[in-house]
Amino acid sequence: MKRRRRRPEQIVKLLQEGEALLSAGRPLGEVLQKLEVKESTWMRLRKQYGGMKSDEAKRLKELELENRRLKELLAEAELDKRILKEALEGNY
Repeated sequence: MKRRRRRPEQIVKLLQEGEALLSAGRPLGEVLQKLEVKESTWMRLRKQYGGMKSDEAKRLKELELENRRLKELLAEAELDKRILKEALEGNY
């Protein structure tokens, strides 16, 4: 199967469609084949996005990106602080 990048809204829709097929009595293998998803991906997405609405999933992705950006800024600030501390001690 070809690797795909899906937006959070697409993932939520995919999960809803899959759950509907499963509740209709279709076997998991058939559902996964129809949705073109591997079982490991299905389980991961279900764990991460299960029960979410489209807008909630989108907001989650936005918060993850913001969190990553803030962590990078903090790391840079800590590095600058360490450099200044070493320069004051004369260990350069």
